[in-house]
Amino acid sequence: MPNTVIVAPLNWGLGHATRCIPIIKALQALDYEPIIASDGMALELLTKEFPDLQKLELPSYNIEYAKEGRNFKWKMLANLPAMIDAILTEKKIIKAFLKENEVSGIISDNRLGVYSKKIPSVFITHQLNVLSGNTSWLSTALHKNAIRKFTECWVPDFQHGQNLSGKLGKSNDRSLRVKHIGVLSRFEKVDTEKIYDLGIVLSGPEPQRSLLQEHLEKQLPDFNGSVLLVRGIIEAEQKTQIAGNVTTYNFMTSEQLEFAYQQCKLLICRSGYTSLMDLAKLELSAFLIPTPGQFEQEYLAKRCKRLGMAPMEKQERFELKQLNEIKLYAGFPKVDGDVNWKKLFRLFDSK
Repeated sequence: MPNTVIVAPLNWGLGHATRCIPIIKALQALDYEPIIASDGMALELLTKEFPDLQKLELPSYNIEYAKEGRNFKWKMLANLPAMIDAILTEKKIIKAFLKENEVSGIISDNRLGVYSKKIPSVFITHQLNVLSGNTSWLSTALHKNAIRKFTECWVPDFQHGQNLSGKLGKSNDRSLRVKHIGVLSRFEKVDTEKIYDLGIVLSGPEPQRSLLQEHLEKQLPDFNGSVLLVRGIIEAEQKTQIAGNVTTYNFMTSEQLEFAYQQCKLLICRSGYTSLMDLAKLELSAFLIPTPGQFEQEYLAKRCKRLGMAPMEKQERFELKQLNEIKLYAGFPKVDGDVNWKKLFRLFDSK
């Protein structure tokens, strides 16, 4: 019988779910049996990608962003009681599931309650240091304390050289049992014709996803060229709409998005870490718009600009004419090396 491994991404935007796609495929390729555990759009996305796999629904963390970036931290604090309740509930669900089912291991992408002391449990994060302004020391300490409950912590980045996460993914704390595994992306670089002058890929929790869409749509009628807009909303059916020079999709599958990224001459996207890994894997250039108030995305966007990889601008100040700045940047460098899944998954063969 194949070893069964639970893969549980956090439903916070779609980045955690999409970077679990190559993990799930690697498990299947090496004869493991993945079980997908999540909620909301993350679970819906992975259900579309892997319809035949067993699913386990977990409680929602009910993450919602503030409308004003300056209120981001306070909105997160207000969400904290509901998040703690969800973490405690998912811990009970996992415990009950393990009691009734034979499972060899757990891979949790930022779901703090999905682990067990009885089987190897891995925590995936690119944030060993969690930025939260003047409380970064506290958020980092709390996060590290949660990570210590897991057998290992896998950081989807390189420890040296082609490092994408900067100070986020680095720590000298040996109690965390960290392994830097290399960049995770569901995409592969292909040769394809450029058929869109501009591609816009939206993502992230509400209301900021909708606010960025509204801000960009007001400017699109004045854009001289063809536009592909992917709204990043997972629904039962894929919907396409063509209005003027804009082709809009509610969502795209991984295969569709892999080509869509590379069919666009210019790109606009958030500066979430998963998006940066995808851009690096495809060796593309993009204009980055960090989610207002999200310290991690602001840090990553500023770092990319400082290193000459991509321009960035605040959401409320961005104008399409700034896209001309992309040509002044080198783009994301090619990342070398494949993840050694066989070696990493040996952890689950120890039982």
